[in-house]
Amino acid sequence: MKHARIAYTVSRKNPLVWIAMVLALAAAVGFFQRLSGETGFWADCLLCVLPGLGAVYFAYQLTVNGRERIYRLSLPLWLLTAELICLAWGVLPWYGALAVSIIGLSVGYLAHRVLQGKQFSGTAGKTANGAFAAVCLLAILVLLYSVAFFLICGVASIFVEKFNVWTELRVFAELLLLCAYFLLCLSMRQVKDDRYHPTWGDRFDGRKIRSLSPIAVVGTYIMPERNQANVFFPDKLEITALEKYIREKRANGYEQFGMTEALLAAYVRTVSKYPGINRFISGEKIYTREDGMQFCMTVKKEMTKESPDTVIKVHLQPGDTVEDVYRKFHETLNSAKKSMELDSSLDGVTALFGMIPGVVLKFVIWLLKLLDYFGLLPRFILEVSPFHGSIFFTSMGSLGIPAVYHHLYNFGNLPIFLAFGRKYRVNEVDDQGNTVSRKYMDYTFNVDERIVDGFYYATVIKYFHKLLLHPERLDEPNMEINRDIP
Repeated sequence: MKHARIAYTVSRKNPLVWIAMVLALAAAVGFFQRLSGETGFWADCLLCVLPGLGAVYFAYQLTVNGRERIYRLSLPLWLLTAELICLAWGVLPWYGALAVSIIGLSVGYLAHRVLQGKQFSGTAGKTANGAFAAVCLLAILVLLYSVAFFLICGVASIFVEKFNVWTELRVFAELLLLCAYFLLCLSMRQVKDDRYHPTWGDRFDGRKIRSLSPIAVVGTYIMPERNQANVFFPDKLEITALEKYIREKRANGYEQFGMTEALLAAYVRTVSKYPGINRFISGEKIYTREDGMQFCMTVKKEMTKESPDTVIKVHLQPGDTVEDVYRKFHETLNSAKKSMELDSSLDGVTALFGMIPGVVLKFVIWLLKLLDYFGLLPRFILEVSPFHGSIFFTSMGSLGIPAVYHHLYNFGNLPIFLAFGRKYRVNEVDDQGNTVSRKYMDYTFNVDERIVDGFYYATVIKYFHKLLLHPERLDEPNMEINRDIP
């Protein structure tokens, strides 16, 4: 049977969303009020702490990510399922508890499928009627949860001697959270566009690829570290045509156009045709970037030994022209160089980390790695981090030295490092037997071999080299913008 997936959204302009948030926070207060220590550590975790955190998570995700990531609201439902099963095994006979467990898991699974946008009616889920039926199903499932909690808590209040708290807020915590879910049902709307919308397994900065071969999936676990899977590729480029192209661009008003801009424009055009190199690996899963490229580069405020370094991050789209690349790159670069002080967003974050004592900082970095593994790093850290991006450039030519073989970072998800060196001349014999002097530039790629196979990389690097040999092709309209595999 064909499974269709649609996307739902809620608007922060809807007052029901804010009422649902308030109810969820009230439920969290009720859950945490139950903490007494009399029932034991694990019982407190399953009946108080985890549902309380789930209620807070519901309120946060509803108001912050409800517009695009409503599927995340299924997590508190699973925590409620676990609590319901624990209560059932505590107060009901074994056959009743077993029945509640089976029904609870089934209801939780169905609710999770609805929030994730997966329908059981084939292509009917793509229609407005199918989406409306799914929302109605979710509302019915929430009502079933409410009845189950009401009945089980009623049994507990009669037969359990210490369960005498019906007059307090904590008794109604589950019902408050389920009321919030019911208001969610009333405020959910189907997204009408044809774009891809995130679902479970996706990250803020990438879409999980789900159609990879088994060897590609297993390979990330065999080689979990990026520096275990890096491959170095050196190449040299005859730059006569490229230097002519750069001079023409400068004559046409792009006064700061240079080798970096030309290489970057060629790389953008390469990503347009071969989007596989815009993938990355995080948490042993392979993702592709749906929001374009993130180009990173270390720059100095001034070309002096005393001048501090900073890292810039430029957001580019696969369809960007040479002019777009030039404009975006220099807007970001000039913003970073506007003063002698470290004033970029990255500098502010690293300065804050620098004030943390060393032992505590090790724990903070470990925590950041853990959050990154599960795709939970906040957006603002992903935005400023030089370790999260599509590619990192380093210009050794501006320093007058050859291209280096730069390592990849295990922290973050940068899969490719490109270094290019100084220009140099070589005397060669042409086809007619004459000695000619040609100018070359070396560059090196350091790539994560796990994101695509060797044949794909070879095709990409040959295409990139060909573009630089004939840079006038960069001015042609980009008619080939491909999307990565599902």
